[in-house]
Amino acid sequence: MRFLPIAGLLAAMASFQLGASFAERLFPMVGPAGAAALRLLGSSLILAVFRRPWRGLANGPPAPALIAYGVSLGAMNTLFYLALARLPLGIAVAVEFIGPLGVAMVASRRLLDLVWIALAVGGLLLLLPLGLEAHSVDPIGVLLALAAGACWAMYIVFGRRAGHAHGGHATGLGVFIATLVFLPPQIALQGPALFPPAAIPIALGVALLSSALPYSLEMYALTRVPTRVFGTLMSLEPAVGALAGLTLLGQHLSLLQWTGISAVMAASLGAALAHGAAEEEPPQPV
Repeated sequence: MRFLPIAGLLAAMASFQLGASFAERLFPMVGPAGAAALRLLGSSLILAVFRRPWRGLANGPPAPALIAYGVSLGAMNTLFYLALARLPLGIAVAVEFIGPLGVAMVASRRLLDLVWIALAVGGLLLLLPLGLEAHSVDPIGVLLALAAGACWAMYIVFGRRAGHAHGGHATGLGVFIATLVFLPPQIALQGPALFPPAAIPIALGVALLSSALPYSLEMYALTRVPTRVFGTLMSLEPAVGALAGLTLLGQHLSLLQWTGISAVMAASLGAALAHGAAEEEPPQPV
């Protein structure tokens, strides 16, 4: 049934945003970078138990693409949490969304995509700390979210290559590599303070909600629905983030900020529909 994978994808988005809202509870305890490190550690443990990713090394050592995938994954999570400490959840997700949207635009050759690019840029400008909204949006937070989006773009590019080399174990191996890179610096900086007893159950919950569960649900949906449907539904993620921030964190956005988020969503929707249509077009005879 088509309903089940679509419901799974919607549940994955809700799970990710719920995990992000819970992650903010870790910030006063261990800081945003520490929260990201604990999330990676928890995700590694969960995936090690349920997925046994080391089986993906049966054909050889980690490929360079897998290492780049893991580093970009860890950097994406760390930068996003640093941005989340300064921005409302919905704005952070919308700004970060520019990364995968950019990947879709670069891969396209259609003139219509210029419209989606302009719409995305317009939405981003509405979210930037300019004019009347300058007092309510942290410019450093915006830069951190943009950097997280750039890492998200690299995560997509290198993730595809890592998947070809290591199959379904690429995600678990990538998370493990990210943990090896980003956890030791936090241990060196914070020592035992990185592992307060009150933070451990929250970190495991964040790891489950933001990594293990949504990644599994997204993979289930990705193999069962057309690319156009998948991309269309994913374009809802900034709105899901904004609603999660409103209901769970009490983060109220202005009409201008909602307009900016809607513009980014519309650009993502247009790009997804155009990309899906291009994939579904039959080959033209020579």
